[in-house]
Amino acid sequence: MSDSSPLQPTSPLLVDPALFRPEAIAPDTRAVNAAIVKAMEGVADPWIYPMAMIRKIRLEGKGRFPLPPESPLAQVIDIPGPRGPLALRILTPVGATPKGVYLHIHGGGWCLGSARENDALNQRIVERSGFAVVSVDYALAPEEPWPAGPDDCEAAALWLVKEGPARFGTKRFAIGGESAGANLSVATLLRLRDRHGLTPFRAASLNAGCYDLGLTPSARNWGTEPLVLTTRDINVFVGHYLRAGGDLADTDISPLYADVRGLPPALFTIGTRDSLLDDTLFMAPRWLAAGNGAELAVYPGGCHVFVGFPGTLADQAMARVGAFLSAC
Repeated sequence: MSDSSPLQPTSPLLVDPALFRPEAIAPDTRAVNAAIVKAMEGVADPWIYPMAMIRKIRLEGKGRFPLPPESPLAQVIDIPGPRGPLALRILTPVGATPKGVYLHIHGGGWCLGSARENDALNQRIVERSGFAVVSVDYALAPEEPWPAGPDDCEAAALWLVKEGPARFGTKRFAIGGESAGANLSVATLLRLRDRHGLTPFRAASLNAGCYDLGLTPSARNWGTEPLVLTTRDINVFVGHYLRAGGDLADTDISPLYADVRGLPPALFTIGTRDSLLDDTLFMAPRWLAAGNGAELAVYPGGCHVFVGFPGTLADQAMARVGAFLSAC
């Protein structure tokens, strides 16, 4: 008989069921959610307007929610991209060499959003982790559908691998994003591994990702409650993103179906009042089963990408993201 003890069936993904109960939601989180629903109920059907118009309205600060202030840390550079110049928005710690570089891929259903609109979120990452942030302004659908967005994110990642050590003084790289940005982050990790034989990222911060564009049960069953993201919204985004075609089971589109072995430790952040809850609850165990490090952070009452809204829940989540990146 061997003297060695068998591995114990423990998991870093153990989650208290009480987190999913209504009584676990803090009063200020309820208030934030109620304010979001009120703001979204007071707006006409957004999908009657072209995506380009919605983007313009948002960047002018006339959207459903205020445009965050521009970060004084931000500078924009262009790098060569698959279809011409690709803009990167870079936030660097003041007066210090970055502890690492976080490649950020913004959300917005592959159709909306921009690096600029994420200045407040990314400045918090700089302040909490000491990392520089490189945020990618990738191609957006429906004008440039899949695979244009992933192509740009792949190009940005390859640029960071090549130029990052000299520019930032470190090879300590992490990647991540929110919603569609988390989807694109995993797609980028897979592309670098499979197309280039590269695994340069030490950590992935994956917030409220959409990993199955065929829709998981929570997304299918969410319905019309306008708490940031409805079932119809998801279907509209997917339709635009795949306007030029694409198999929903393609792992470049729905990374839930990918072989995720050899990818970096990941922090999966999700709120219990997120229509994409199941995407994270399904992907995190797959990450772990592939032999990768995985942490699952579930926040009671958090709406879709709740870290982008004020409140103690967002503060707690961003503190954990900062600590996770610092320790990568």
